[in-house]
Amino acid sequence: MTIPLLALDPALASLHAELGISADYTATRGLDLQPEAAQNELVAIATEPTEIRLIAPAADAWRAMRAAAARDGITLLPISGFRSVAYQADLIRRKLARGQAIDEILRVNTAPGFSQHHTGRAVDLTTPGDAPLTAAFAETSAYAWLTWRAAQYGFGLSYPSRHWSGITFEPWHWYWQD
Repeated sequence: MTIPLLALDPALASLHAELGISADYTATRGLDLQPEAAQNELVAIATEPTEIRLIAPAADAWRAMRAAAARDGITLLPISGFRSVAYQADLIRRKLARGQAIDEILRVNTAPGFSQHHTGRAVDLTTPGDAPLTAAFAETSAYAWLTWRAAQYGFGLSYPSRHWSGITFEPWHWYWQD
């Protein structure tokens, strides 16, 4: 039995209603609410400039994995880490303002409250010269290296092709599991 989101968090249910996210999102997607990390640490500065933050143990694992990849001639560039629920909502608002439909957005972004980025354990990656956040990342040597070695550092691919939640294949999205 799925507990309605409203019963779990009325503020989050209200936010979902504002964004046009169906009240049955949790039931249809099968995703869990993700706790928002209280503390995280800086691991990189991306191009916007955007600070990339992870919780301390995930940050340590990330640094070890990045160093191992570098020793193997692979450059891993983080482009996103911790995101608050508010940031996730703003991300969706910007896409809605550009005319994207909410169903289309939710194939790429989870609803606020459900993003692994809230935990400070998820990192989105790219490599120099590659377009970020595209399925083309799956064709890179960095992706091949990650599929071979990331688990040694506690990271796993969250959204493989045909993921049961309906999220599209995200070869760039890796989640640290302690």
